[in-house]
Amino acid sequence: MADEKDEAAASESPPAAGALNERARRLLTALVESYIRDGQPVGSRTLTRESGLQLSSATVRNVMADLEEFGFVSSPHTSAGRVPTDKGYRFFVDALMKFRPAAGVDQGVMNVLERRFGANTDDPRALISSASQLLSTFTQLAGVVTIPRQAHSAVTQIEFLGLSDQRVLAILVVNGREVQNRILQLDRAFEPEELRRAANFLNEQFRGRELSDVRRELLAQLQETRTNMNQLMLDAISMAQQMFGPGADGEVPADVVIAGETNLMGFAELSNVEKLKRLFDAFNEKRDILHLLDQCVRADRVHIFIGHESGYQILDDLSVVTAPYTVDNEIVGVLGVIGPTRMAYERVIPIVDLTARLLGSALNQGR
Repeated sequence: MADEKDEAAASESPPAAGALNERARRLLTALVESYIRDGQPVGSRTLTRESGLQLSSATVRNVMADLEEFGFVSSPHTSAGRVPTDKGYRFFVDALMKFRPAAGVDQGVMNVLERRFGANTDDPRALISSASQLLSTFTQLAGVVTIPRQAHSAVTQIEFLGLSDQRVLAILVVNGREVQNRILQLDRAFEPEELRRAANFLNEQFRGRELSDVRRELLAQLQETRTNMNQLMLDAISMAQQMFGPGADGEVPADVVIAGETNLMGFAELSNVEKLKRLFDAFNEKRDILHLLDQCVRADRVHIFIGHESGYQILDDLSVVTAPYTVDNEIVGVLGVIGPTRMAYERVIPIVDLTARLLGSALNQGR
């Protein structure tokens, strides 16, 4: 996993990490695995038994004190046992855990995944939905899959429909079939004829053009030729700017399919009602989830955010394991799972990795 670490996480690893001896590593491994399994602070007796080391309780306590000083474990107020910190999980995932891609997936799970992705390869939406549901089912976490971005997105039709309170519904048809809607808040009310003329102007200018080219040209036109535009052109370009932005190079806005959110209610550390409400709001709103997943598009393989590493407060008690999937050797989306930081990484990571490979393969076959 060392070659798949993100730079931010690597920079947080304490200098003392490299100095951990074999005894400390085995005890930390035993502590993390025990806490992932049971969700309870781990004491010296449990560590001695599960590490297989013949050590006195005093020796174990001394090693734990060192690991706590390094920032790998902490002591809850209510127990003498210890629990892993985000930094401890990160060291476990990067340096202690044995990562086995496909080999780490149970044969029964692998058979189901291969069978499900072998059907309906001509229906991308069904494949995306299946991927999200399968990830949730086999990890008992929340499964997330971004809808593939079109490699080429060309404008087919633009229309405007007047609403109340100086609002306009902008309708964009892409590639002859995908329809995107956006509500525009304008600085004055527009008559239906004005909206029709504005749409006609934009269709004449941009029909058949790539969205990324359209957005760049819109910016250039407003910056360079404003003085030469009549009111119709100014209104049309102003509405188009809202319609095509903000976004990455004017691409069709991404979306994400989420399944199994209620699985997270079964974890004690996530049982706080107010915390769950905020988390489910984030799932429904999707913006932060999408932004986080977009960061993973540049990753070659599995990418992991543990606790605070995501940069989103609502995910501070959660980990996100993702992998990109490809069509025609081009990354078009990301899938993964969201769950508590004490998720079973050794089992979850191979499932995410294999699902990404199978989804990409199925989408390629269906082209």
